[in-house]
Amino acid sequence: MRAIVLGASGLIGSNLLSGLLISDCFNEVTVFVRTALNQKHPKLKQVITDFKNLKELTGSINADIVFCCLGSTKKKTPDLEKYKYVDHDIPLFFANEALANGAKEYHLVSALGANPNSSNFYAKLKGNIEKDLKSLNFPSLYIYQPSFLEGERDENRPLEKMMTPIMKALNIILIGPLKKYQSIAARDVAKAMVNNAIKNKRGIFVIESDKIKELA
Repeated sequence: MRAIVLGASGLIGSNLLSGLLISDCFNEVTVFVRTALNQKHPKLKQVITDFKNLKELTGSINADIVFCCLGSTKKKTPDLEKYKYVDHDIPLFFANEALANGAKEYHLVSALGANPNSSNFYAKLKGNIEKDLKSLNFPSLYIYQPSFLEGERDENRPLEKMMTPIMKALNIILIGPLKKYQSIAARDVAKAMVNNAIKNKRGIFVIESDKIKELA
């Protein structure tokens, strides 16, 4: 299969890319990135773009499966319109183009608590992209809703570094219906995405954090 990865330089995306490159089920993996990855592999194709003119990318959006791990933060993108562009408009554009070119599956990393009716900007934004993707009628749509992510990031996020041991300690008491709020390793989200992609299942699957762990 041929895959497209958005957000390949990020915490989940980098783990996902490694998994796809070693999988015998994928013979081509195309990443769309702002800066070239310091990585070479016979299967890997890199498209360098600033994502400002999405229509210029149309001819490159050809794959069987699209994996979207894009996500910004208010610190990186304080302008809310630009934030929406990254977390909603780009993923939706790629979904439409890929579907038109014959893609069968779309995998989106969303967030726990995503809700298009939420008063919280982030939760509403994630809820809206989920809602809009569902309306496209992909043969297979996987939506992953991870809780707090564990893993080493290239960028410095002191708050997240401080929260990681706290969340690991809290995981012990987050049981039963609260289990979905346990922190989760980014590599486990990536593993679940690869494992689901080779199942050839049809339908819409919304997978919360605790269930993602079970699929990894």
